[in-house]
Amino acid sequence: MSGCAELVRIAVIGDCPIFRHGISQLIGTAPDLHLVAAVASIESADGSLRDAEVVLMDLQQSAPTLAATVTKLRSRGHAVLVVSSSPQLNAVQVIQAGASGYLSRQVGGEELLTAIRAVGAGDGYVSAPASHLLKRSHRFTDREQEILCLLANGSTDHEIAAALGISKHTVQSHLDRIGEKTGSRRRPDLTRIAVENGLTG
Repeated sequence: MSGCAELVRIAVIGDCPIFRHGISQLIGTAPDLHLVAAVASIESADGSLRDAEVVLMDLQQSAPTLAATVTKLRSRGHAVLVVSSSPQLNAVQVIQAGASGYLSRQVGGEELLTAIRAVGAGDGYVSAPASHLLKRSHRFTDREQEILCLLANGSTDHEIAAALGISKHTVQSHLDRIGEKTGSRRRPDLTRIAVENGLTG
């Protein structure tokens, strides 16, 4: 590999033309980011989203519709970063639907670029107000937080059990309860949730 980092390819989907233009201009100032499309909806994108690694989305949709849109984009292999001025409860639903990040429309340009880079690198990013809500919504116990932290750092169930001095069966019972709280038992999803909850120290 050369010393040059690869460009992160981004598509912007937003039903507000001013938003699309502003974000496109902002992305254009970052030499490590490349805009491949700026469209009003998935339907209007045709094949222009195909090359995007990250889809930055700001659509005025109901929470269930927004979550379904996120799921559709994830199924096509895109990492999704949702921007919204709607009530922060949407953060929980879009993260559970598979979004890698959630931002309030109130964030500044630098934070938005930071979030795009984080999501493009395979990490998660949630702006502070939504992050606090995610923690409250899941209400993980101390033990569940320990397990999520170890899981997010790549530990197997056996390694988690050894690190915490508990049985593998107990680890799996905790993971089942975490799954009930988060709506997923898949490791990639739980790893993302651990990141969003600041449990990856």
